[in-house]
Amino acid sequence: MKSFPNDLQGVLFDLDGTLLDSAPDLYDALVALCQEQGVAAPAFEPVREVVSRGSRALIRCGFPGHDEAGVLALVPRYLELYQDVMSRQTRAFDGVEPLLALIEAQGLRWGIVTNKPGFLTDGIVRQIGWDQRASAVVSGDTLPVKKPDPAPVLLACERAGLDPARCLFVGDDRRDVLAGAAAGSYTVAAAWGYLDGGDPHAWNADLVLDEPSALTALLQRGAVTA
Repeated sequence: MKSFPNDLQGVLFDLDGTLLDSAPDLYDALVALCQEQGVAAPAFEPVREVVSRGSRALIRCGFPGHDEAGVLALVPRYLELYQDVMSRQTRAFDGVEPLLALIEAQGLRWGIVTNKPGFLTDGIVRQIGWDQRASAVVSGDTLPVKKPDPAPVLLACERAGLDPARCLFVGDDRRDVLAGAAAGSYTVAAAWGYLDGGDPHAWNADLVLDEPSALTALLQRGAVTA
């Protein structure tokens, strides 16, 4: 495990399940897709659990009998339906806005590294009002590879002017921890997120936190400045 960087420059975050509670809108899009296809929609909780795995995992919840080709065929329509509803119920998790405000007040930079497609990421970030605040936003199709590959994290660091070793990477999925660690960053598992049914304490993150306010308290105690 790494030591917390005492010369911290910034914090990078996963988006869905870490900064944003987007599961209700993602679920509603799946329900609409199921209705169009004439099948019964699944319950909310198993869908919420797999949000961090992306659209194909969500579609499999509603269409468990489909093979991979069948699931892929439904992805474009699912994304269309989601784009129509993606800002209706999606909100920042409790404690996220004070956390971002503290990061900014301390002269640090923050950014987003998500596997979500860019046209959806850009839309929701703009609607939430973070497009002028985030120092870098790297989406799932910005590069040929996604998390757990470290390349998106390294690109976000480059765009934000951050040394990866002086940066935190915060996420609610094992892939976030793997990507952040491979990039050389200090990794924080967000136990308040969706977790993909996993135990964040088993991911070998440098730190596991139960809520965004815990990271706020940590940064306050550290009195970090850029």
